[in-house]
Amino acid sequence: MAKAFASQGDLTEKKITFDEVGEGLWAFTAEGDPNSGVIIGDDSAMIIEAQATPRLAGKVIEKVRSITDKPISHVVLTHYHAVRVLGASAFDANQIIMSDAARAWLPSEGRKIGTPNSKGSHACLKVIKAFPD
Repeated sequence: MAKAFASQGDLTEKKITFDEVGEGLWAFTAEGDPNSGVIIGDDSAMIIEAQATPRLAGKVIEKVRSITDKPISHVVLTHYHAVRVLGASAFDANQIIMSDAARAWLPSEGRKIGTPNSKGSHACLKVIKAFPD
């Protein structure tokens, strides 16, 4: 039997922490990995690292909603690892920011797990701004 893809195989509940680390800056951890950063701006929120699945990303969204009702407008994906990017569709953000190299992985890897967002598209495949590596 083939080993489960990272985000499919990690379905156990993890202890979650959500701590303010600076003014408007929050750290979401799930037993150390994966982690997400949250920046609350004047008009919206930004998420750094999307989590491994939309279900786990939903836990980040729950924590963000506990501190603000501002929309989540940006998701920053620092690099491609399934545990960091495949939850991106859950955020329904207007902008997903990542490098060209990370984006190149998504058409093949993202479709294995990617879940359509509320608009019916795979948000983890729609990158508004990609930065050269």
